[in-house]
Amino acid sequence: MLMKATAIANSNIALVKYWGKRNSDLILPYNSSISMTLDSLNTKTTVEFNKEFSDNEVIINGKTVEGEEKARVVHHLDLLQEFVTEKVFAKVKSESNFPKKAGLASSASGFAALTLAGIKALDQNLTTKELSILSRRGSGSASRSVLGGFVEWNKGSLPDGSDSHAIQIEKEDHWPELSMIVTIISTEEKKVSSRVGMSQTVKTSPFYPAWLDTIESDVEKMKKAISQKDFVLLGQIAENNALKMHATMHTTVPPIIYWESGSLTIMKEVITLREEGKECYFTMDAGPQVKILCLEDDLEVIKSRVNKLDVVRDIMICHPGKQTSLTDDHLF
Repeated sequence: MLMKATAIANSNIALVKYWGKRNSDLILPYNSSISMTLDSLNTKTTVEFNKEFSDNEVIINGKTVEGEEKARVVHHLDLLQEFVTEKVFAKVKSESNFPKKAGLASSASGFAALTLAGIKALDQNLTTKELSILSRRGSGSASRSVLGGFVEWNKGSLPDGSDSHAIQIEKEDHWPELSMIVTIISTEEKKVSSRVGMSQTVKTSPFYPAWLDTIESDVEKMKKAISQKDFVLLGQIAENNALKMHATMHTTVPPIIYWESGSLTIMKEVITLREEGKECYFTMDAGPQVKILCLEDDLEVIKSRVNKLDVVRDIMICHPGKQTSLTDDHLF
């Protein structure tokens, strides 16, 4: 029995963040979130199930992984095989074109690609909603990478999570001028994972209730900004929302500070550019990398300015990207 499939999924960056789970097992969030799927940051994953395999094998970016990282992938493979009667071992090979565990949502593209490739390798056909729910079980943000363009992850309210999934707000061709400059200042894996960080924040940050009190307003304003292509509103909400999220982290016990000195340098440069008349805004996730939002007309000027900063190791230019898809170009 030979069953193999390969999928490519784009990463996504939240414009209104997800931070905190109400159910850690099912990965159900306390708040809804909104993201932009990115066309330049992607993961390709090949999955093969085979009766002749004597164990699961997981290779990520050329390295065979073990321990917790492998266990997380194997657990997801077990979830996928709940759709079939007979369980077998699998080989998984995955490659990303950007650093993992560095605040660039590598788990989002990774688990979205793993889900589609695994389901197709098992010869199953699921709806986009079902794929989003299943991807969410591997990584919350992966629920959004299943879809392209601009996406809302509805937090849902049902205990079983059947109403917590992604919904496309607008397709990728709705606003092609919207650009995101992803600055890389460190490729090192972060010391505190998002999963651990979220749990600590929910338990200990005095600011977390304020985060929840304002988040749904941010979601509604962001949906309006995207629909109307209101860049100033989008940028203001995205920047403020990111700062609020990091404020909850900074007031966690013990504090979680993903920022590096280079992060502050770039954030201040964005503010300076704005003061000079170049409309741009920053956002950050659980990592040191700063993402700069701007429109295509200002892209080259802003890119040039930021590229001159000593703290910037690399830059990736992104626009709204496509949904997760299958390919015949297998990795093995």
